[in-house]
Order: sequence, then C-alpha cells, then structure tokens
Amino acid sequence: MHRCHKLLVIKQIQFIMIEIERKFLITSDAFKKEVFSQSRIKQGYLSSVPERTVRVRIKGDKGYLTIKGASNETGVSRFEWEKEIDLSEAEKLLLLCEKGVIDKTRFEVKMGRHTYEVDEFYGENKGLVIAEIELQSEGEAFDKPNWLGKEVTNDNRYYNSNLSKNPFINWR
Repeated sequence: MHRCHKLLVIKQIQFIMIEIERKFLITSDAFKKEVFSQSRIKQGYLSSVPERTVRVRIKGDKGYLTIKGASNETGVSRFEWEKEIDLSEAEKLLLLCEKGVIDKTRFEVKMGRHTYEVDEFYGENKGLVIAEIELQSEGEAFDKPNWLGKEVTNDNRYYNSNLSKNPFINWR
C-alpha cells in the first residue's frame, strides 16, 4: 500500500507546472494585423483568494478547470494545474462561480520564439487590453513589439480573478 501511495503522488505532481508569465498594457490595436488565432473566452472563479484561484473557463467549444497558486515574490511565477472538462460541465460550473464572470477575446500573436496572448475585455472591463507572454525562465529575453506598453506584471489589479471583483470600469 505504501508503494501505491508513492506512485499516486508522483502521478499528481506530473500535472502541476510552473507558469512564468509577464503582463503588459497595449498602446494600440496594431497587434490585430499580426494575429494568427483568436477565440472568445468566458471564465469565472469558484475561488479567487490570492493563495489559490480555481477558475472555470469556456474557450470556444471547450471547457477547462484551472487551479493556480500564489505568485512568487517577483509576481512572475506561480504553480498552475489545468484540465480540460466537458463543455456542459463547464457551463454548469460557471453558474456556481463568484460574481463577475470575465468575457474577452484572446488574440494570439507570434513574435520571435514566443506567442503573445492579447486579451480584449468586454462588459465591465471594456476598454482594457492586456498582453501576456509565457516564458521558460524569469530572466528569459523576448522580443517586444511596438504596440507593447507599460508592464503590469506586479500590479494585482490586472489579474483576471481581481478584474472579476473590481472591474476596470470602477478604476476611473
């Protein structure tokens, strides 16, 4: 039994990864000329406490359940676990989420070896456009397009879980 327990733990660890991500505001819609893919996303939070967020997402015709841990001291890295779930399950789980479902279009833009995910928000977050880039290490170099503006990686207001509670429209 002890041996089986070890195997179970090892299998669980394989599904967890470190997400290294930086976020930037966008200065213009020039990125739209470089888009190679886009999809509509609706997402809500079953838990939005900083120590762990539990997100339900519908992206196109697929559902996902994601758990993210707290960010490290630089705000760039954190644990992330994601699993695709049945679309009907995701739709039902969205009904259980905290107030403030996020609605956005995600545009993907290839830049050098990386892909920027540019989110254009709707509803109470209309007017906000953020680019995210995932890296292999915190110090990894990456190309910065001319439409990339101020870095907001360390500003918690720009976390989607916080935008669901304190939307962009309230910031003005």
